[in-house]
Amino acid sequence: MSTTSLDKDLQKNKNTIEDFFNIAKRVRAYLPNVLSGSVKKNGYIIYVSDVAGSKRYLRPINESLYIHDDKLFEQAYDMFLQTVSKVKSKESHFETDEKSNINSFLYTVQQTIGAGLDLMVDPNSARKHVGNRFEELIRVVFSLIGISNKRIVLRIPYDTDEGEKIYKCENDLVLSPYESVVSTPEQLDKKEVVVSVKTTSKDRMGKMFIDKILLEKFVKHPQKVIGIFNNDVQRKNNNDISFTLVSGLFMVYTKFLAEIEGVYYLDPPPTALKEPYSRYMKPFSELITSDISLLLTP
Repeated sequence: MSTTSLDKDLQKNKNTIEDFFNIAKRVRAYLPNVLSGSVKKNGYIIYVSDVAGSKRYLRPINESLYIHDDKLFEQAYDMFLQTVSKVKSKESHFETDEKSNINSFLYTVQQTIGAGLDLMVDPNSARKHVGNRFEELIRVVFSLIGISNKRIVLRIPYDTDEGEKIYKCENDLVLSPYESVVSTPEQLDKKEVVVSVKTTSKDRMGKMFIDKILLEKFVKHPQKVIGIFNNDVQRKNNNDISFTLVSGLFMVYTKFLAEIEGVYYLDPPPTALKEPYSRYMKPFSELITSDISLLLTP
């Protein structure tokens, strides 16, 4: 068991799935001591903590996706490890419960970490760490299934009156069909996939489309781009929720700017499951169990 204080542990980088499982278990042991109530809204629970006169509201938790029981959470971890082992060995058939468990287990880990940060860390710092842990979690999953990946900052030169300057285009993750990522800060390989990893698409949806256009112009070849999000729901007035996916904008960007290769959610908003959005938006488990092999095939 970690000797680091829980608030510090939540703010530390996590590099293995075991790291994530352990920090989630620590937070889950802590939560019952500090949660004092909850509100249910449209399939989500908003927990509240009222300690020493200080009230804090947690991020909305999807009731059907989050694993509340500790024993079931342990079982979900075991099943998750078995499933990713199957993915790594190139098996192609996965049961519905195996796929559902991928989303549930990872969502439970991410939301548990988010809840801990909501309660124990200053809000601005918490937001940053929630995002960082999500990026690390997704990176760990790709490493587990044997896909080489790397964060790459593409350096794009441009001319000014003062001479050449460099614009740094950050790519959260580049996935590769090769043994190691061959893209560099100067050039992207066209068989590799650029991934935008964000906890939510709110205020960030446009960046994927702009990046795809920019990257393709710069590298002078088609470049596959996908987005991975945790969810698109937020707390509203402490006792309500609102969905933040701007679906119309997504379709306009798709039609008039560029068509990205897909968007994947652990907790898809209701719109994502309807036509025509469902052609582009899927649960994260679909990426892991089937789409990734198609994306990484030349």
